[in-house]
Amino acid sequence: MSRDSGLSALHAHSVDAAWAAYDRVQAGPEGLNAFLAIDRDARTAAPDGPLAGVPVAIKDNLATLRLPTTCGSRMLEGYVSPFEATAVRRLREAGAVVIGKTNMDEFAMGSSNENSAYGPVRNPLDPTRVPGGSSGGSAAAVAAGVVRVALGSETGGSVRQPAAFCGIVGIKPTYGRVSRYGLVAYASSLDNVGVFGSTVAEAALGLEIIAGHDRFDATSADVPVSSLVPTRESISGASPLAGLVVGVPREYFPDSLDADIAARCRRALDHLRSLGAEVREVSLPSTDLAIPVYYIIAPAEASSNLARYDGVRFGQRAAAEDLGPMYERTRSRGFGAEVKRRILLGTYVLSAGYYDAYYKRAQAVRAVIAQEFRAVFASGVDLLFTPTAPTPAFRLGEVSDPYAMYLSDIYTVTANLAGIPAMSQPIGRVRGMPVGGQFLAPAFAEARMIQAAAALEHSLGSGAQQ
Repeated sequence: MSRDSGLSALHAHSVDAAWAAYDRVQAGPEGLNAFLAIDRDARTAAPDGPLAGVPVAIKDNLATLRLPTTCGSRMLEGYVSPFEATAVRRLREAGAVVIGKTNMDEFAMGSSNENSAYGPVRNPLDPTRVPGGSSGGSAAAVAAGVVRVALGSETGGSVRQPAAFCGIVGIKPTYGRVSRYGLVAYASSLDNVGVFGSTVAEAALGLEIIAGHDRFDATSADVPVSSLVPTRESISGASPLAGLVVGVPREYFPDSLDADIAARCRRALDHLRSLGAEVREVSLPSTDLAIPVYYIIAPAEASSNLARYDGVRFGQRAAAEDLGPMYERTRSRGFGAEVKRRILLGTYVLSAGYYDAYYKRAQAVRAVIAQEFRAVFASGVDLLFTPTAPTPAFRLGEVSDPYAMYLSDIYTVTANLAGIPAMSQPIGRVRGMPVGGQFLAPAFAEARMIQAAAALEHSLGSGAQQ
């Protein structure tokens, strides 16, 4: 079977089918609320590209020319960018049809998609539950069958966690692999553009198209992009993963991990062994520091990046006679509670007297976390395998404590801190809802990671839905 024949379902999904699915899941008060803007007049401009005529959805923090870019915030309500994000442009050049912009946690700050100024997104598998955040709209659009490929963004797990909650595939590339030009900044040293797909191959194709060096992004890596889409022959042999060493970090499997999620992970590891991989326990000792480090660094960078929303240059402006009150009213009315919380936290850790105690120390621990990953990979381990999230999707409104919500990213933030690629794929269901297994790889080893994920997907078959 050829590489392209494995993507036949992707190309069979027409724009008309996308609109039919959209009308089905968006209508009425119980709709998924997955989209913030749609383009009914969207047409493909490059019919011969690898995504010719394929409908795609774009998270609403990626700049587009035809549609507003609001970042799920009243601050940017109605704002239309004068330029387009590189990742979006590359999809269009490949023939994809951008049908709409998807709902998201405001300025990508959240783990449940309940922080959007335009209302929460609902999980297509159970509308009483969250789809995960902050890219929940894109994940829901794929899981509901509106599109088979969508773009999201990641700062601490916002592609992989929604992918796990919605039972689809989500890939976060190496930092610098995909251009951030046109991605509205949250935390610049952590942000990545990621891809959702119904299958590993579909997500891999999306990543292959948007990856590569971009002169408009100073952090873009000038590293060649190989073919990322696995062929059926490469994953269906007797031992397609022979020689591969998969590490299992013991810190990701504490006694407190949900027993059913741990069982699904053990089953996935058994499948990897049956595919020829060697499974080896490893240690990443600083894992327990990842959440506090992340929630110092990310808010600090956010407080700087979001300072530009002052009512002067673009976005909303509150009426006031003097400049000071105008700033205050604009930011008070334009930002939601979670964004304000993170701006305040970030401003605090960067303030005089606290910079060395918090931000500087957090950056030092971040370097230690990254070094621990490098050491494990240098020891002969090719990939790591962990749970994606500590729980299945929870119910809307169920988690009200901000710190408890932050802990839902406990298994994903490490990849962003280290700048390495990671992905989530379905490995089964727990109490009726999907759970994800996560692969992590050395920098720029996306092809190796995707190959293993595709082999596991093929081996699990219908087991990924059980």
